[in-house]
Amino acid sequence: MARNYYSEINLHIVWHTKESARLLTPTVESIVHQYIRGRCINTSDLYFHEIGGVEDHLHLCISIPPTLLISEFVGQLKGSSSHDANQKLGRKVIEWQTGYGVVSFGTKDLPWVKDYVRNQKDRHGRNSVEDRLERINAIETSAEAEPREAP
Repeated sequence: MARNYYSEINLHIVWHTKESARLLTPTVESIVHQYIRGRCINTSDLYFHEIGGVEDHLHLCISIPPTLLISEFVGQLKGSSSHDANQKLGRKVIEWQTGYGVVSFGTKDLPWVKDYVRNQKDRHGRNSVEDRLERINAIETSAEAEPREAP
């Protein structure tokens, strides 16, 4: 398909292990991060920037083309990364929780977001995290939220 567009769609994505269990041990984390990095690099028109996290969740910083459906891509990443790690280690070692969080950001903030993702272990150790970038569920939980305008 011809690339007839220009885009700067930068995303920070986060998702947790099943029941937020501490499943991302150093060995599992290495396999999962390597798989996700490779999958992103091999996805047409997607730019991989950074991956990080701690024992119970993962952060990803990417730029995507406007043709990529975020929910489908994240679902495929989660499923295939756990399958790959479980196959390589010969037993079920990783499962992901349902859902994910995604926040878009401007290109001028890319260095800050990459640093945030890269330094997850340190940030969590100092309890210096950004709630907005750690969230995986909506702020509003009511079934019928009031209509609202953008800020």
